Amino acid sequence: MTEAMVRQLSDDPLQTMLPDSMPYSEPEPDFIFAYNDPNFSDRVLRIEIIPDASDSQSDGDACVSISDCARNRKRRRAESTTQSAEDICVEFEEQVLDCNMLDTEDLVVCDNQDEDSVAIIEPPSDSLCTSVNDEAGESNDLFWISDCSTALRVETIHISSAILAAKSPFFYKLFTTGMKKSESDERQETLRIHESEEAAFMDLLNFMYSNTLSTTTASSLLDVLKAADKFAVASCMRYCSWLLGQLPMTCDSALLYLELPLSVLMVDAVQPLTNAARKFLAIRYRELSKFVDEVLNLPLAGIEAVLSSDDLHVASEDAIFDLVLKWARLHYRNVEDRRAVIASRLSRLIRFPFMSCRKLRKILSCNDFDPQLASKIVIEALFYKSDAPYRQRSLAVENAIVERSYKYRPVKLVDFELPRPHCLVYLDLKREECARLFPAGRVYSQAFHLGGQGFFLSAHCNMDQQNSFQCLGLFLGMQEKGSVSFAVDYEFQVRQKPEEDFKMKYKGTYTFTGGKAVGYRNLLSVPWTTFMADDSVYFINSVLHIRAELHIRQ
Repeated sequence: MTEAMVRQLSDDPLQTMLPDSMPYSEPEPDFIFAYNDPNFSDRVLRIEIIPDASDSQSDGDACVSISDCARNRKRRRAESTTQSAEDICVEFEEQVLDCNMLDTEDLVVCDNQDEDSVAIIEPPSDSLCTSVNDEAGESNDLFWISDCSTALRVETIHISSAILAAKSPFFYKLFTTGMKKSESDERQETLRIHESEEAAFMDLLNFMYSNTLSTTTASSLLDVLKAADKFAVASCMRYCSWLLGQLPMTCDSALLYLELPLSVLMVDAVQPLTNAARKFLAIRYRELSKFVDEVLNLPLAGIEAVLSSDDLHVASEDAIFDLVLKWARLHYRNVEDRRAVIASRLSRLIRFPFMSCRKLRKILSCNDFDPQLASKIVIEALFYKSDAPYRQRSLAVENAIVERSYKYRPVKLVDFELPRPHCLVYLDLKREECARLFPAGRVYSQAFHLGGQGFFLSAHCNMDQQNSFQCLGLFLGMQEKGSVSFAVDYEFQVRQKPEEDFKMKYKGTYTFTGGKAVGYRNLLSVPWTTFMADDSVYFINSVLHIRAELHIRQ
């Protein structure tokens, strides 16, 4: 593969390649002239080819391309489940009514049912390499997967122990340790490999002499990469990773890279490739609501890559929580297995401090979470919500908590039952978020609940009542949920300088029914330019603080 070939890039913005600033370079000399040449070799490598393990490769599983490998992976996963994503019962709890303002097409929610659901259970990875040890704990002949199968055939090749030992700690140990051999055997070493590994192993041997590979296909490079890991040839791992990074990335190839054995994934040389794969998937599924079914069918490594992204466009963190639960129930049938994977892998994908209090409360009764973990998560999230903004910023940096690109802004809620049901709702908007509203934009809050009904706040950039200038408007709406109607006393307040206290801007009473909203087109009684000016009294540390106080009228 020439450099010109591997550097042909796609114009597709989803095409993720390894950085050009990280080219592969191996200054080591080329010893291809000595490959399998007895004149330049001091030993003979005896390679016993044994049948593949019955569970590692069945008839028809041979991969000649990434798509073949992907099809086999998907088929094996499909065989281990009897239920599709559509079979999981979903109940939409927090669907916000349009109100001629809201767009709810991207809400991704499901209820927290405790019943088990069918899962795809990932099989444990096979042992990669074992050795036959003598009493001293050192190996004489090292075997590629301990197997007593009769060899299908035996290949021999002349090798230079100095070249192989310089390239590989595995071969260095093979040539320098072990029991003493008879003179007739001292110049011969034996390895045993599976038939499906033969081509990759021979390519690896060739690489240790030439620093190049004859193979160019992604599937073959992956095989050589895994062989290089097993025989500890770091330079070949680096080269394979670099070549794979130059090939066009697809969803199938990205998932295959992320599902490499853990020993491969932990190697520094492979990190640029896996980082590129994660970035590709994060960009591919950035608009999560458009790909819910695809995301639900991703393997664990895939959903981790998608949901780890800070740039994920999603309605709210509540939607992420519901999606994670639905994925776990689909892929892990047993509740204990589900709890284990949520605790060890999935819970860190959810940014609990940005979830609504109503949804946080559900975690405590969710059977999918270990009770101790659930309590810890909820307590930490509530403490974060109750902290002052400057403390929240400190905690966010300390714990790497980042808000995503939520369509519905998180709110803080303090509610009371006595003397009558009422609540305080806090909505904070950054200056840059407000700036993006001009000239006719709007932003919506997460839903919050009062008296069993769902409400939301929405901030608008709109024309004033006389249609003479643009200004900031604020509205309170009720979600559509039956035909219930009741009167609410409301008051809108904004924190402003110099005192930095909340100042009342408007208040009133309104009888809400589903889908209705009330508010003020010019909340601050100033033009948009005054509101957004550098010396604006409404931005404190570049944040606009809005508070709504709501009381249910008896």
